[in-house]
Amino acid sequence: MSHVEAEIAGQPACWRRALETGPTGLPEHGERVAVIGCGTSLHMAQAYAELREAAGLGETDAFAASAYPPARRYDRVLAITRSGTTTEVLDALRLLRTDGTPTVALTGDLDTPVRDAADVVVDLSYADERSVVQTRFATTVLVLLRAGLGLVPEDLPEQAERALLAPLPERAVTSEQFTFLGTGWTVGLAHEAALKLREASLSWTESYPAMEYRHGPVSIAAPGRTVWFFGAPPAGLLDEVRATGAHASVSTDDPLADLVRAQRLAVALAERRGLDPDRPRNLTRSVVLPGS
Repeated sequence: MSHVEAEIAGQPACWRRALETGPTGLPEHGERVAVIGCGTSLHMAQAYAELREAAGLGETDAFAASAYPPARRYDRVLAITRSGTTTEVLDALRLLRTDGTPTVALTGDLDTPVRDAADVVVDLSYADERSVVQTRFATTVLVLLRAGLGLVPEDLPEQAERALLAPLPERAVTSEQFTFLGTGWTVGLAHEAALKLREASLSWTESYPAMEYRHGPVSIAAPGRTVWFFGAPPAGLLDEVRATGAHASVSTDDPLADLVRAQRLAVALAERRGLDPDRPRNLTRSVVLPGS
């Protein structure tokens, strides 16, 4: 079993621990908040930002750490960084310290520079990973953040366990192309699912807000391709996708549990193509830029 497979399988236990531990140092009701991250962490930031703002708990923006706008003012900035060493995240946190903005970092490794760069550090080392390809750390962060909003189904870990055993979507393993669609907070999950397939299996994948898909990208839908919805499809869109001959995947489970199936698909595709998901091409576990 690859490291990434073992880490995918470990998600229910990590989610339970996150729910038992509870959130620490997270934003207060009404605070204006920014969330930063890179790659997978950015996608979790996007999901959380949409959830928090939609719940009426305060204006919340998500940025790639390298694109954080220093001229804006926030009551608090959250940084998501599995390794605690990513150059862009550390640079942003150090910049924020100079203007006095309170910062919170969620990390999988306390023995890294992020410990000194952020005001508050949330320890998620129990969800850390050996893999380059992120799975359980990112989803555990989002479970913790959702818990802080009161937006976690009681049976979410059980849903993840079912997702580990459920069949993959019909014809997905033989598809030549994948498009992942979301609405609201699940747009971040769609981006994350597409990234997982690209990283692990070098698949042709795309991701969009669901209704934006109708404005051009639907042109590539065809038999032998898969369109995967995170959450309920907008009215009429599912029928349009099916009319193209593409296979559509729709789940009634929580979208985060459905992401577990997409992670499994990434590994299955890698194995089918003779690739090692623990050694994705051109990638490293953390991006540390020269001279940083």
